[in-house]
Amino acid sequence: MSTAEPIAVTSDGHRTRLKWHRARKRSDDSPFTRSRIVEGMAVGASVEVDLVIHAPGSSEPCGFAILHDRDLAGATTGSGDVGAAPADYLRSLTLRDNDGRRIDEPVTLLGDLGGALADIHPNAVLQLDLKQSADDLDEPIVRSFAEAVAPFAEHAILSCGDAEAVRILTDAVPRLRVGYDPCHHGAVDRALRWRTYRRFVDHAVAASPRAEVIYLDRRLVLTVADRGTDLVAAFHATGREIDIYTFGRDDPDIDRALELRADQITTDDPQGVARRFGSATEDSGVSRP
Repeated sequence: MSTAEPIAVTSDGHRTRLKWHRARKRSDDSPFTRSRIVEGMAVGASVEVDLVIHAPGSSEPCGFAILHDRDLAGATTGSGDVGAAPADYLRSLTLRDNDGRRIDEPVTLLGDLGGALADIHPNAVLQLDLKQSADDLDEPIVRSFAEAVAPFAEHAILSCGDAEAVRILTDAVPRLRVGYDPCHHGAVDRALRWRTYRRFVDHAVAASPRAEVIYLDRRLVLTVADRGTDLVAAFHATGREIDIYTFGRDDPDIDRALELRADQITTDDPQGVARRFGSATEDSGVSRP
């Protein structure tokens, strides 16, 4: 394997993984291309994709599309709400690049991904970031999720801002790792307004007790650090690992995240960040975040 893959950076002896946000390796990559997902998993990267529910069709049940928005018009060649679109229609679409131009990359369905991931590095992690709530998860969709994820479950982690949604889906796939993002539904503003940082940590741990990784908004982490409290250390003390999101290549706050010893940072330009720090290296047996 190449020793120049943007997998992690090292600062002051601490190694921080670089997560490929929306499966982007470079800043000019289009989000969620199947080719980048496959590449990232083959080289041992931490790759993030978003999941939204799509409709059942005449011959296939409901399932999940790897997209961020419900409106198909912006990111794909399709139109309408993904929740009303069956699998056959979604497979007929292609993605658009960052300038809105059609590219030769299909919309990927979660159920089709297992067949594409023939070569998975032992340290690769696919973060499935659910853009739905527990209320959306009926028995057919849970069953569809479990069947789709089964081929690569040991290399995946599920995250969401709804802890109950994470519980429902990970209970259905025992080998799937658990993540949780407690920064939704006004939680960041409340914690900053009332300075209830210890309560924030305790609530997150209680909400998702099996979560291995906690995903934190950079605004919260860095503002609280400026006020003298280290949220990364507080979560580390509970046995959780921390991902801070989201950074660009030249973002000066990356240095601060590394100083706080984040286990992982989310970036739209992993290659640029790795080159900036001179640390584009292969993932050689480090523990997964």
